Amino acid sequence: MPSVVGLLEQHELAARRRVDGLREEADRIQAELAAAEQEWQEWAIARKRVDTVLLAPDGGSTADTEVTEDPRDADAQSAPRDAAKPKSQVPMWREGLAWSVLSVDYQRIVQLGADRARLGQGSVTCQEMAAAFGVDVVPARVEALRSKAKRLVARGWLAEPAPGRFTPARGVSGPGGGS
Repeated sequence: MPSVVGLLEQHELAARRRVDGLREEADRIQAELAAAEQEWQEWAIARKRVDTVLLAPDGGSTADTEVTEDPRDADAQSAPRDAAKPKSQVPMWREGLAWSVLSVDYQRIVQLGADRARLGQGSVTCQEMAAAFGVDVVPARVEALRSKAKRLVARGWLAEPAPGRFTPARGVSGPGGGS
């Protein structure tokens, strides 16, 4: 006859295996969700760009035109142009442009990098960002942050001095503007 402790250990082991399996499945689903969200964003951007080109009065040249969230909403835009908008595109950084033009998520990333640079702690990794923001440090969340950080690098808000390490780009001003 098996011992009570032995039976409890068997049930505990089975429960732990189930938890581990469910965690792996959740991580897989989170990764799939992040990939699906990225694809969705890319299609939305593509549609907006096609709308912009098709609706451009000068035959499709958008070099000098201002990019808005949705060209059909350009006349209805009543908020100030520098106000942060949820799900907004990241504008190209230029001298004097404040962080307030970025959405809250992007502002948090730039702020964390600036705080670390100010304290002499160097650049920040995406895992460190996730931990600092109180987000689960799982591949899906880290990759979502990496995507945002890379977008900020591409638009001139952040620099990537070493692969996977981010810091504010030279000249990027604080949330209120200025230098």
